[in-house]
Amino acid sequence: MPAEPLLHIRDLKIEFRRHDAEPTLAVKGIDLTLQQGESLALVGESGSGKSATALALARLLPEPPATIRAAAMTLAGHDMLTLKPDELRKVRGKEIAYIFQEPTTSLNPVLTIRTQIGEALALHRPDVSKADRDAEIVRWLDKVGIVQPEKRLHAYPHELSGGMQQRVMIAMALCCQPKLLIADEPTTALDVTIQKQIMDLLADLRRELGMSIILITHNLGIIRSVADRVAVMFRGQIVETGLVDEILKNPQHAYTKALLHCVPRMGTKQPRLHAIDYELLKTG
Repeated sequence: MPAEPLLHIRDLKIEFRRHDAEPTLAVKGIDLTLQQGESLALVGESGSGKSATALALARLLPEPPATIRAAAMTLAGHDMLTLKPDELRKVRGKEIAYIFQEPTTSLNPVLTIRTQIGEALALHRPDVSKADRDAEIVRWLDKVGIVQPEKRLHAYPHELSGGMQQRVMIAMALCCQPKLLIADEPTTALDVTIQKQIMDLLADLRRELGMSIILITHNLGIIRSVADRVAVMFRGQIVETGLVDEILKNPQHAYTKALLHCVPRMGTKQPRLHAIDYELLKTG
């Protein structure tokens, strides 16, 4: 028998209601399945519903104004639609962890790196004693490529570069050994060289730890090193799915083709980047 999927979503709808205005259906009935150890890139422009979908997986959207409905939404055997708040707190961080796109706003500016990662360990890793906590933090800082991790232990976020802050966020997310990592635009604020380092790091850690990854991005140009499959979102719906190489070489949907045209290519003459013609996508 095939293994039970790590993540199973069927007919997920997310609606936002603001005051007396008409509700907005941001996610319009999507299906997703992810096996243990598999990596999926969820691709689309800003406003397509990617981040809302990712936050809904761990019920991180405030309800209200959001309303989350689905025929099924299970993660590692947990029915995420019926879990109570104290049960959700145990799942968040332990079963599913997040890396957000702006580490400067995700890290607490008045707490040291040691304190912030230590809080996650204290909550989700009872196997790590208080006496051993510093050594475990150093081990993860070293694993994500931070030089002289013993010194960085007592640093505040503003004392680190953007790339190092993002590495701290990765260490914080992974130190609790989650089954699923959600990386939401993890390289947005970083320069191109650091972007590649972060993507390579995620790929290496995925292979080493055997975890699953959902990479959320608007850039089809960065997904090949990390993802096995791609799901393309457009206006709250998944319009195309497939293996990474298949989608990149032979996209079928007009929106996927338009996204690929927006990716700059080295060694080619491109006087201007392509803009997406939404008039052509109205029936796509």
